[in-house]
Amino acid sequence: QVHLLESGGGSVQAGRSLTLACAAPGVIALDYCVAWFREAPGQEREGVAVIATDGRTNYADSVKGRFTISLDNAKNTGDLQMNDLKPEDTAMDDCAASWDLARAGDLTLDQWRYNHWGPGTQVTVSS
Repeated sequence: QVHLLESGGGSVQAGRSLTLACAAPGVIALDYCVAWFREAPGQEREGVAVIATDGRTNYADSVKGRFTISLDNAKNTGDLQMNDLKPEDTAMDDCAASWDLARAGDLTLDQWRYNHWGPGTQVTVSS
């Protein structure tokens, strides 16, 4: 069983930045596709970003040019750098991972394709 732990959330003013980290204790994060999803209050969970083991990435249109996903080898984490944050980015951010998607080289943002999840970290952006 892979247990993911998110960190880095918080409350910031619009236009500021945050970096989220998805840790995977006991496994090598580089062996998995790592994705970030978010759930705004009263809304469906949506895919934000995903990175494959070969470095290819896929982003939701709403965050392209502002967010960057990466794998940090030194920390064994999947990180999401979020710049120019907007109030509409307010959400519970969830990290997900899949070994099978990594083997297939799949960059899907379909939440149902991921089998490992963390408990989430809250991001709140005020205007």
